[in-house]
Amino acid sequence: MPFIVRRLAFYFVAAWVAITLNFFIPRAMPGNPVQSIIAKFPNLTPDAEKALAIMLGGSLAKGSLWSQYVTYLGHVFTFNFGTDIANFPTPVTTLIGQSLPWTLTLVGVATIIAFLLGTGLGILAGWRHGGWLDRSLPGLMFLQAIPYFFLALVLVDVVAVTLHWLPPGQGFDGRTTTPGWHWNFIGSAVQHAILPAFTIVVTSVAGWMLQMRNVMITTISEDYVVAAQAKGLPNHRVIYTYAARNALLPQLQGFGLALGFVVSGALVMEIVFAYPGIGLLLLNAVSSDDFPLMQAIFLVITFAVLIANLIVDLIIVFFDPRVRAREVGR
Repeated sequence: MPFIVRRLAFYFVAAWVAITLNFFIPRAMPGNPVQSIIAKFPNLTPDAEKALAIMLGGSLAKGSLWSQYVTYLGHVFTFNFGTDIANFPTPVTTLIGQSLPWTLTLVGVATIIAFLLGTGLGILAGWRHGGWLDRSLPGLMFLQAIPYFFLALVLVDVVAVTLHWLPPGQGFDGRTTTPGWHWNFIGSAVQHAILPAFTIVVTSVAGWMLQMRNVMITTISEDYVVAAQAKGLPNHRVIYTYAARNALLPQLQGFGLALGFVVSGALVMEIVFAYPGIGLLLLNAVSSDDFPLMQAIFLVITFAVLIANLIVDLIIVFFDPRVRAREVGR
């Protein structure tokens, strides 16, 4: 329990720092969203300027910096991020709500597949290091070293443009189907997600495999694993119950961080495939100086990373008795 309280306090402070930086950094930049819009409509009155500032987000309205900060905190805790500039008058939360499910489904599923596949291969490669699977690791690392946007472009050219096996981009076929919970849309979305997901899995599985393989090799030399082998226990029990279970703990920490960054999307991949995820939305926000949308996306990414790491910390405490013993000894 003291460990959980300390971690919660740490993440609370980290969240407050992120929120505060998210408030001050845009205000350190020259200009602001209100001035950008006013420049397009020079005949607007001061009252219209004030109303526009309130509509875009009350924290943009004139006043002392402290009052703006307090207003901003109130809006953050009520999930009120103002009105989008580029898609005025659409609320920022609406745009994020439309893009986030695409990213979570595609990047989240691809990350989980890459983690499970890479971890499983890493366990086998570490247990039988020097075998054919272990020797194939340099070839897989070559795929890891390839920029995933380059591989994405190659796949689009070969699989989509030349062979016409899969669509080259977008989240679904907007000409033949409309979004909704029906099989036409689901089938179209899955078909359009195959190439982006394959790109993410192929370019990331080797990293998970290498990390798990290295920790596995270190773990199998531990006394408790040697003792289990000396007792004549079956190999599968030694591998998964004794070696892999303990070797998996460092892997979980990296997986938690990766899950947190799932929310940010695979930016370049979403650009190549014109995939309607949060990464492409962030790029459009930066390109159009859309400060309210940028601030909201940065906060969503930050809180996703913090929550994912908190969950992983709790999982490690639950599964690793050494951590619990250290906590009791403090």
